Amino acid sequence: MSTPTGFMDYKRELPADRSPLERINDWNEFHKHLSTEQLRTQGARCMDCGTPYCHTGMEMTGGTSGCPVNNLIPEWNNLIYRGLWREALDRLHKTNNFPEFTGRVCPAPCEGSCTVGLIGDPVTIKTIEQSIIDKGFEEGWVVPQPPLVRTGKRVAVVGSGPAGMACAAQLNKAGHTVTVFERADRIGGLLTYGIPTVKLEKDVVQRRVDLLEAEGIEFKTNTEIGKDIAADQLVSDFDAVVLCGGSTRAREVEIEGRDLKGIHLAMDYLNGTIKSYLDSNLEDGNYISAKDKNVIVIGGGDTGTDCVGTALRHGCKTVTQFGTHAKAPLERDHINNPWPQFPNVYTLDYAQEEARALFGEDPRQFSVLTKKFVGDENGNVKELHTVQIERTVDPETGRRIYTEIPGTEQVWPADIVMIAVGFEGPERTLIDQLGLEQDRRSNVKAKYGDYRTSIDKVFAAGDMRRGQSLVVWAINEGREAAREVDRYLMGSTMLP
Repeated sequence: MSTPTGFMDYKRELPADRSPLERINDWNEFHKHLSTEQLRTQGARCMDCGTPYCHTGMEMTGGTSGCPVNNLIPEWNNLIYRGLWREALDRLHKTNNFPEFTGRVCPAPCEGSCTVGLIGDPVTIKTIEQSIIDKGFEEGWVVPQPPLVRTGKRVAVVGSGPAGMACAAQLNKAGHTVTVFERADRIGGLLTYGIPTVKLEKDVVQRRVDLLEAEGIEFKTNTEIGKDIAADQLVSDFDAVVLCGGSTRAREVEIEGRDLKGIHLAMDYLNGTIKSYLDSNLEDGNYISAKDKNVIVIGGGDTGTDCVGTALRHGCKTVTQFGTHAKAPLERDHINNPWPQFPNVYTLDYAQEEARALFGEDPRQFSVLTKKFVGDENGNVKELHTVQIERTVDPETGRRIYTEIPGTEQVWPADIVMIAVGFEGPERTLIDQLGLEQDRRSNVKAKYGDYRTSIDKVFAAGDMRRGQSLVVWAINEGREAAREVDRYLMGSTMLP
């Protein structure tokens, strides 16, 4: 605890953002920063709550409550209040390999389960976390720390996203020789290709990659396991293999007219823009452009939101985002969504805020089901037909039931459509080559906390094992999988 009454004496304060109409003209991160004194005051709001649910990392009713990597949040809040920034950084790195990532892109379930939130606004945990690691880099405190002794064991990590990088970092600390294989031309997985630069600038990712390389990890890009290197050959060449390939099979929609030109999967749209931006500042034209077009985004999640933000920066004519879910309430429903669950309340994410500033309203349309796509004489999409729905859940099967509301049919002009309705699991090449068992959702079957697959020497972690999830869960699983690999190789482990 910093001060006994800090949570009553001080109000929650967040750093200001650059104005929406300014930031849609570039691809840079848009958050500003709090001063050192402001951060100290925010740290003072952390109370002596007895049981700090902020770092519990539990899954409740399909959502996350608390921090999945079990960050020691009250401890580093107190250290910031006392001005002990170096000590706060050490505390933060004990549980989180990459706070510069989570401090930028995590939805902060820790804040949703902050005890102060029971009676007011929660502590600004995410802002403080990012500030600690950013200051650590600015002051030169974050330096390579290669292991003093090598074990002689060699481990292959397939996939360089947050799970793969976290797993590699921990295994390297244990003294194993680690090689990370990535099929793309840059390291980072969805951190690089998937999350727009406006939320996570790629030099932040590369800075950490450079650090891991200096610590002894080898990264191999443009190398697809199962294609460039046979999967069984990889297992033969290494003492252990950890699969961290993510959940990258995009879920499709079975809608009349889906084969029309101008209808794209969201990740093709986002990844193309990111790569073109990194390669040539978009000058090569190797991306799907929404400039001067009526844009429809099908999907109400984070990926859909990123499509909206990207379309705005392309210079779209209009943008509309469809979601089958109902509009969330303005305040937490304390009966069906009680603390410490993540609060399901109406908010504007960065892209919706930008669209409202530009076009005058929230771009989202709630409880909307797309019935069909209609094209012009050249086979290009020109409009969408929708209907309003009521969404319920079958109490026996848990499946969603959509009931159409008569008289709510509508036609929307569309020059380009992005489909962002989630992912169906990992790609099958590796799974089929190794003959791995899968769970009912087609993910690689491996028990949480153990991570061993049905094949000896082969482990799985992150979205490839658990399905589409948060970056912070990927880091959690990468760290834990490293612990179990170390135990497998050495008979015991000192990794957390």
